[in-house]
Amino acid sequence: MATDLSLLRLLQLVSPGLPIGMYSYSQGLERAVEDGWVTDAHHTADWLRGILTNALSRTDAPLLARLYDAWNENDNAAVTHWSQTLAACRETAELRAEDRQTGQALARLLLKLDIVEAEAWQRHPDATLATLFSLAAARWQVDKADAMAGYLWGWLENQVLCTVKLVPLGQVAGQRLLKDLAGELPNLVQYALNLADDDIGGSCFGLALASSRHEMQYSRLFRS
Repeated sequence: MATDLSLLRLLQLVSPGLPIGMYSYSQGLERAVEDGWVTDAHHTADWLRGILTNALSRTDAPLLARLYDAWNENDNAAVTHWSQTLAACRETAELRAEDRQTGQALARLLLKLDIVEAEAWQRHPDATLATLFSLAAARWQVDKADAMAGYLWGWLENQVLCTVKLVPLGQVAGQRLLKDLAGELPNLVQYALNLADDDIGGSCFGLALASSRHEMQYSRLFRS
C-alpha cells in the first residue's frame, strides 16, 4: 500500500511528542481559568473559537503561508520580514517569548534532522514557531494548505490539553472539543489563503489581557 510520506512528515511535525516544549505554554488560558472567564466546556469552546477566528486565521495562518512560499523561493529577506511581522503581532512579553523559544527549539531539532537552513535560527531573535514550522513543511514537501491546517490543529490540540488540566475537563469533553472545532479549520485555512497582505492582522483583547495578567500571576503551572 502506497503511503504519502509528506503526510507522515506532517504528523511528525504536529505531534504533541515533538520536543519543543509546547506542553509548558497555555497562552493566557491559565489566567482566564483563574479569573473565572473559562469554567466549562462551553466557555472553553467560545474561547478557543474566538482566538482561532480573530487571531490565528488572520495572523499566524496567512503569515505561515507567506513564510512557506519564501522558503520555497529561497528568499531569506522575505523569511525575515514575515517572521518580524508575526513577532510584532504578539501583544505581550510572554507571547513573544513563547514564540521565540519554541521557534528556536524547533530550529535546533530540525538541524539535527538534516534541515541545514535551521542553523541560523537557533538563536535568531526573530525566530517564531511558524518560521521553522513552514521551513520543515517546505523541505518535507508538505502541501501548503495541509501545513496550515496542521499548524492550527497543533495549536488547538495543545490548548485543549491545557483546558483538560486547568478547568478541569474530562477526557471525553476534550475529545468532543477537538472534534467540533477541528471541523472549522478547513474554512479558516481557506480564509487565510485568500487574505491580502494589507489585511493581515488580528487581535483578541481577552487573550492579550489574560496573557498580561498571567505575567503577574503568583502561582502557575504554565510559562504563558
